[in-house]
Amino acid sequence: MSGDSEPNHSNKSSCIITVVSAAVLLVGPTVGREVSQAPAIPAESKSASLAFRSNRNNEYVFDTGILRGKIQRANRTLGLSSVVHVPSGLRLDGGFGILSYYRIFTTDKRYGHAAWDWPCESRLLPEGAVQIIWPAEKGRPFEITATYRWAGRSTLDLQTSVKALENLSHFEIFLASYFRENFSSPYVYVGANPEAEANPGFLLAKKSFGDWQMFPRDREVLRVIQDGRWKKEPNPVKWAIMPQMAAPICLRRGGATDLTVVLMSHPDDCFAMATPYKGESHYSLYLSLFGRDVKAGETARARSRLVVTTAASDREILGLYQKYAQDLADGTISKDVP
Repeated sequence: MSGDSEPNHSNKSSCIITVVSAAVLLVGPTVGREVSQAPAIPAESKSASLAFRSNRNNEYVFDTGILRGKIQRANRTLGLSSVVHVPSGLRLDGGFGILSYYRIFTTDKRYGHAAWDWPCESRLLPEGAVQIIWPAEKGRPFEITATYRWAGRSTLDLQTSVKALENLSHFEIFLASYFRENFSSPYVYVGANPEAEANPGFLLAKKSFGDWQMFPRDREVLRVIQDGRWKKEPNPVKWAIMPQMAAPICLRRGGATDLTVVLMSHPDDCFAMATPYKGESHYSLYLSLFGRDVKAGETARARSRLVVTTAASDREILGLYQKYAQDLADGTISKDVP
């Protein structure tokens, strides 16, 4: 990926439609159930280091002892940047940041180029979370609020809120994360892995599947993905539709490091995950959030989590998701942010 220009997501390959039933798809009230017999992962202890702080360079910086980096405090932001895994010294983020707000859609409509171009406001909350606000403007009848909060030394929770000023049809925030070339191998947890006798498992995004691959939550959301929004300039994308997610978990592994970066979400909040193929130069992962109508005056919320871990086995990754699901079910992760 070039860090000096917008990512080019154009795709000349044919669109492959592969719709399968997800045997262990987690939706609605089932989110707290186990997705497999994975070992429990102990909760990380909290400390004063699990907070952002302002510095003199107009940045919100963090150093948890495991991860170090910043969020730009200026009037435009690309999410987490200059992210370093402290024990190894490895840089994690690519040129367009981690958990950055990219394309914004409603039915067959794209709002400008990217949210990362929009002026924003920011503040440091009393408990050390950072809140970014993109106010509504003419031609953009909604306000977006992002709240970044540390849940552990290597675990970040993100809540995305949208306040609608007008009715929004199948509203979508395409949340982007760009990593370094060390993390060349992307996987998504699918309900029927064609390379594992159609059992649930993590499917590697191979080039033979298509240049740009989209993993939907279910068959119903295909009408959102294919309503024309991805034909809008700049850089339209022709997605190869992949097997359905079993749970909203995607990750990137590296060949030269035991580190794994994992993204996850609540099944009601994330209707698709996407990635280019293994080795493609963007080294990115994407979460399609919301995918539903938001009525005028309504505030809708979506939750996501980033984990950086050396616990790289599939079972351990599923254990991390089980911990997240339990946090959501217990109300440990609040949907109500100041």
